[in-house]
This record gives sequence, C-alpha cells and structure tokens, in this order.
Amino acid sequence: MTRENIDEIADIIEKVAPLPLDDAAFALWRQMSRLDRLEGRPTDEQVQMYRAMTPEQWHDRYRYEREHAYDGPMFGYLKRSHPRAKETDIKLAIIGAVRFYDDRSKYFKWNGDFWECILRAVAQAQARHPGYLDTTYRDARNHLAYLMK
Repeated sequence: MTRENIDEIADIIEKVAPLPLDDAAFALWRQMSRLDRLEGRPTDEQVQMYRAMTPEQWHDRYRYEREHAYDGPMFGYLKRSHPRAKETDIKLAIIGAVRFYDDRSKYFKWNGDFWECILRAVAQAQARHPGYLDTTYRDARNHLAYLMK
C-alpha cells in the first residue's frame, strides 16, 4: 500500500470521527468500496475466485460479507474513528448501518419523479432506522440518487 493510500484512508477516518458512532458507521460503509480499493482489495486471487463463482455462489458470498461486515475491515475503521467505543457498540453500529444502507436501496421504486422516489425510499428506510443525524439521511438520499441514476 502506498503512503498516499494510507493518508487517504486516515483522512476518511478522521472526517467521520466527530460523528456519533452510528452515523460514522454509515458514512464509512458508504465508502467501503473506496476503502477496499485503497487497501488493495480485492486481490488478484480474490478476483479470480469471484470470476469462477456461479451467480448463486457470488450472491451467497456477497450476502455473507454484508451480514458479517462487523468481522471485516469495517470494524477496524470504525474502531479507529471511535477508539473509546465498546466492541459490542461498534458491531451493532455496523450491523445497523449496513441494514439502513440496504433498506434504502430495497425501498427504491422508480414510479414517478426520480427525486420523489429517492425521498420516499429513504423515508421508508428512516422509519425502520431512526436516530441518525439529519445530515446522514441527507447523505443517504444523495448517495442513493447517485447510485440509481
């Protein structure tokens, strides 16, 4: 890993550190693909393994990684941003962030005005996942709009 990558990871973690634990978990989860890339994931071997999988195997692997995100690199990132947080609280924040992230995508149905569909999807996810900062819900809307465009 290059010095630039290490610095960029540290910058991402530093930016989420002032946020409450749950909000920091969501902010980090939104950037997991970027963090993975900076850390050199997936490796060449992992890419070969993924390419050899059937769609069902890939889906099962993907679901498993999301359901156990608290055991992966996400735990370390969140622990670095909130070093005084208890391990259990960190794991619960990660579980909640992944579920909120997935729910806002699950609730997106394109039937009408695009932005209204985004607002409706995040509002439904928010009802299931209350307690995040307003800025986190705003970021969730903006990120979902980016993903669905």
